[in-house]
Amino acid sequence: MKYEVRYACHPRDFKSYDTSRIRDEFLITNLFEENEISLVYSLLDRYIVGGAKPTTETLKLESFEELKAENFLDRRELGVINVGGDATIVADGTTYTVKYKEALYLGAGVKDVTFASVDASAPALLYINSAPAHKSFPSKHVTLENAKVLNLGSLETSNERQINQLLVKEVLQTCQLQMGMTELKPGSVWNTMPAHTHLRRMEAYFYFEVPENQSVCHFMGETDETRHIWMQNHEAVLSPSWSIHSGSGTANYIFIWGMAGENLDYTDMDVRQPNQLK
Repeated sequence: MKYEVRYACHPRDFKSYDTSRIRDEFLITNLFEENEISLVYSLLDRYIVGGAKPTTETLKLESFEELKAENFLDRRELGVINVGGDATIVADGTTYTVKYKEALYLGAGVKDVTFASVDASAPALLYINSAPAHKSFPSKHVTLENAKVLNLGSLETSNERQINQLLVKEVLQTCQLQMGMTELKPGSVWNTMPAHTHLRRMEAYFYFEVPENQSVCHFMGETDETRHIWMQNHEAVLSPSWSIHSGSGTANYIFIWGMAGENLDYTDMDVRQPNQLK
């Protein structure tokens, strides 16, 4: 397992960042390396973003120095969404088979967690989000059939999309972690448009099923001074609470959103209309 720590920043400082600095601070690459768990521990709400790609080995989720905990989930909750082949996840002796686009929630206090692929030739790709938790809630396997589904946008505005809310309060109990998956319809390329901010929580986006030789341009920053990051398939980006988070692709794609903060109200957003952005 490997990890790195990233610090938070003030929006005033962010305005002076060049492209390289923005990418260094917010873009997360190389999430899926063979037989490895890769994590980024962000001081934005102490959120952790990572990936695991078990092939010929079973991978154990372990704590690290900065957590000051014997086990990774002693004071945390965890969400996993599989974007690869079938996975076997074992949590304190309970085995879950998690298939493509399915999610697993593990509550605080779970001690032993391992990840494996059902078929090494079609390895699981496990996208991981974790947030601090003050209370333990039951672990739960969530499929698309269990999700709360929203259909938003339109083809006329290039943002027709299906939002699959997987780890939200209408589906299961969590402390502060929420995760879901948004699928763009053919011909639509804009996600989360109109854009929004929410000072009450931070967010992370993970883009996948971005076609070969295509890209997604992710937008962030304050409403009146935005910046962008060009992103490729299987890359993630951190979004501070003061920043918008939106994107447009050169083809349609899917992205996973995860967030943590003060409340579990999905609609808690301060909307920014397109003509307000600069």
